[in-house]
Amino acid sequence: MKVTLENVTKKFPSRTKNSPDVIAVNKFDFEFPDGKLIALLGPSGCGKSTTLNLISGLLKATEGKVFFGDDDVTELAAEKRGVGLVFQNYALYPHLTVRQNILFPLQNLRGKDKMSKAEMNSKAEEIARLVQVDKLMERKPNELSGGQQQRVAIARALVKMPKVLLLDEPLSNLDARLRLQTREEIRRIQKETRITTVFVTHDQDEAMSISDMIVVMRDGVVQQTGLPQEVYDNPDNLFVAQFLGTPPISVFDGTVKDGSLYIGNDKVLDGVCADNANVTVGIRPEGYILKEDGALCCKLRTVEVMGRDISVVSSNDFAKSADIRSIISSENKVDTSKEYVRFNLRREKVFLFDKENGKRIRFCSEKGGVENNG
Repeated sequence: MKVTLENVTKKFPSRTKNSPDVIAVNKFDFEFPDGKLIALLGPSGCGKSTTLNLISGLLKATEGKVFFGDDDVTELAAEKRGVGLVFQNYALYPHLTVRQNILFPLQNLRGKDKMSKAEMNSKAEEIARLVQVDKLMERKPNELSGGQQQRVAIARALVKMPKVLLLDEPLSNLDARLRLQTREEIRRIQKETRITTVFVTHDQDEAMSISDMIVVMRDGVVQQTGLPQEVYDNPDNLFVAQFLGTPPISVFDGTVKDGSLYIGNDKVLDGVCADNANVTVGIRPEGYILKEDGALCCKLRTVEVMGRDISVVSSNDFAKSADIRSIISSENKVDTSKEYVRFNLRREKVFLFDKENGKRIRFCSEKGGVENNG
């Protein structure tokens, strides 16, 4: 089931007399493809959970329309939309067993959808096997681990085979290892069921690793949509570039002079189409090439060995943060006795942004520019 939001806006009335309404979601316009897992990604307060609630029907849009397939469901009540919801806190009934929690949505079906006890039990067993809690059916939630509770919550949402599955920060309460395991389980379950799934998260690693597409949001506005790797490789603005990536992108003050990019006095790239101007420069951690006579000079702080890779931590007077992290192959040998380290740059990992509005400025490389990477 594809889900389409057409210029959807949600405003909340101000709590003070002379303040404007709060716009939680502003003209959201996007089609969630049928059978795909789409991540709504952004920092706290960006409007992603509000968007999820607009899809579910728990909130009514101030403006715009919501479609499930070709059906306009903008005015349809939440219980009639056929959605499954999984919340951050699981929301399991503590006095019921796993079996009873999974059965609960089926027991509330009425009319032509009503099922016999045998049918309900068969369906519950089927879904329990899918999410791998079939051996825990007689336990109560307080006898389960966090990961097991989350799988039960997913089973309860899936048992009535919803048109759309909505997951609101489902992994936030889990420790790092369980988070990794559970997100892999969510991806497996989604692929097996082919239910259109919307996954809300502030964790870009989660979004990048399991989603078919990501929607990056900020202050209620969609910043960029696309395949995870495409958005990472081609951010539309500085916010997207900074929000995606671990370690984060390094940001510098730069200058374009006569078709060349400078960071301080270091001429780091040629073939820049931007007019002579001050710009913001973003360099991905994997965009550095260690070289004795490299174009960019940084002050060496420390070297962190990570096995396959090495993280060179350095600083630069024109960097926006105290530390610059450069990820290079462990085959490289960094002379830690030296005060400075030099790099050439991989053009495809360097981005320019307008200093005022943060919008992306494209390189000449897209038109056959010169690369200074040694």
